[in-house]
Amino acid sequence: MTKPLPAWRSLLFVPVLSERFLAKAHTRGADALILDLEDSILPANKEAARKALSAAVPRVSRNGADVVVRINRPLELAVPDIAASVMPGVAGLMLPKVMGPEHVRLLAELVTAREEALGMEVGHTRFLVLIESPAALPHLYAIAAESRMAGMSVGGEDMATELGAIPSADSMYVYAMQGLAACRAAGILPMGSMGQLAKIDDLESYRAGLKRGRALGFTTASCIHPAHVPIINEEYGASDEEIDRARRLIAAFDAAAAAGEGAVAFEGSMIDLPVVERARRLLARAAMWKR
Repeated sequence: MTKPLPAWRSLLFVPVLSERFLAKAHTRGADALILDLEDSILPANKEAARKALSAAVPRVSRNGADVVVRINRPLELAVPDIAASVMPGVAGLMLPKVMGPEHVRLLAELVTAREEALGMEVGHTRFLVLIESPAALPHLYAIAAESRMAGMSVGGEDMATELGAIPSADSMYVYAMQGLAACRAAGILPMGSMGQLAKIDDLESYRAGLKRGRALGFTTASCIHPAHVPIINEEYGASDEEIDRARRLIAAFDAAAAAGEGAVAFEGSMIDLPVVERARRLLARAAMWKR
């Protein structure tokens, strides 16, 4: 796959059968909206949720947000989910409880067949993978390197349950960082934060978890509450001041390089190539965000 990586900071879950959430989804400011067929949909309502997708996609995306669909894990549900979800207006699928690269490859075959049947560009539909079982941890690098991959998240409530742990930033830290390294090696989005996993009303704690996550290297986070979207965009985005500083830093380094110098003092610090590369990456991502 040679498609550019999405510059998603925030992804907001939207239950596809909830009119209350659908009606305002396009106003929330998320970079992408995840229409959910999994946890928020009762088993008896799965087929109705699939049928609702075609109308929901243009509704939620009308302000420019990308659309992702979270499908179900069991194959007997994943197959009809994919048939209903793959369409030109859907940028990607979120795959829960992925166990290994063969799992991703199998679903990719189904997606390719659906794209071909619809006359779509093969490869249009990207994958966001959720690693939620300790059994999948040895396969992180192989999973991240699979075709169609755009991002991966490791941890969460399911992972903590299988580990017999209390879900927290501490209990998930090692596994989240393993996932982040695998994402970086594969060149995909490292998804996650290092805050509370389920508590939604403590916004100060939520922001602190995102700040820690950004410092560790995470770029993207999903959320279930609209109040979290602007916080993610701020913490995993860049302020006007940060963008301006990055531009000035690059200009200072380029001027020094033109004079034959490999490092230069800039606003009280020495900067060299790794620092400049981080600034360039920030500007490249910022150019793709709605501001």
